[in-house]
Amino acid sequence: MEKPTLPKGFLVTISGPPGSGKSHCASRLAELYNAPHYSAGSIFRSIAKERGISVEELSRISASDPSIDREIDMRTEEYARSGGCILEGRLVSWFSRGMPKLSFYLTAPFEVRVRRIAEREGIPIEEAVARTKERQEIERQRYLSIYGIDISDLSGYDFVVNTSIWGKEEIVTLLKSVIDLYLATNFGRG
Repeated sequence: MEKPTLPKGFLVTISGPPGSGKSHCASRLAELYNAPHYSAGSIFRSIAKERGISVEELSRISASDPSIDREIDMRTEEYARSGGCILEGRLVSWFSRGMPKLSFYLTAPFEVRVRRIAEREGIPIEEAVARTKERQEIERQRYLSIYGIDISDLSGYDFVVNTSIWGKEEIVTLLKSVIDLYLATNFGRG
């Protein structure tokens, strides 16, 4: 059986805080739909790596250097315009307004997210807590000052999903079911 694909010009956006499961869900959905997956986080991490600094340090630098965000945004908007893809990142839904899309905001309680981050990065939980609090506050202030975007405003998302209530693959199955229903309803695909 042939894999389903996303229509040209249509986007699936996945946003949420660190440790919410964005990357896993986006990459799995990209596999399931044989679609490109673009991640603002990957772009950000590659910039940090190019500069030889940590993601947290680049976050601190980004607070006073908007050119970093603008570079990420420029690349993200290019991907969004091409469509037929999965876009993942904190602001991807905001930057793809007016485009045909289905947008998801993934979240989980703070304790769950920092545990995931500690496991993923192989660091003590206390360090994950400190890093995550700092990163979230820096990003909140940065997005508000650069774009006037309050990332706690979830009104622009089609679905908000608590990823702590099921396992990773169950969340992917849920998202895929919603996407399939949307495509069947709006694009005559089923």
